[in-house]
Amino acid sequence: MKLSFEDIKKIIPQRFPFIMIDKIIDIEPGKSATAIKNISGNDIFFLGHFPDKAVMPGAAIIEAMAQASIVLFATAKGDGNGKPQIYLFGSVKARFHHPVFPGDQLIIKVENVKSLPNGAYVSGEAFVDEKKVSEAELVFSVQNE
Repeated sequence: MKLSFEDIKKIIPQRFPFIMIDKIIDIEPGKSATAIKNISGNDIFFLGHFPDKAVMPGAAIIEAMAQASIVLFATAKGDGNGKPQIYLFGSVKARFHHPVFPGDQLIIKVENVKSLPNGAYVSGEAFVDEKKVSEAELVFSVQNE
């Protein structure tokens, strides 16, 4: 299954300028998802990170993994019976291996390690080309508003 930017906006609660994934290129609901973020020098976080040498903030890379995880979880569990949902990330362990620059295409891969009744434990990796730039373990819960 593939999802467009418009499909993603229907699932995740984030809005401009905090949408960190452009499309889902592969998803196996409840198991794994692969997302794409095209890094542009026009991304708003580059205004301050850093003005003289643009580097994608690590927090934005983790946010991309988190948003891919939300899509993965939502496609496996449904949409909460139409009720708005709040995603609470309780634990993040991350490592950063290489910087990400404008012009790069970030490939985000998330895998469900363990489903919980109202959340999940997810493993994520981010790549530019074949090079791993980051990896993280994310734990989150979901609540209806």
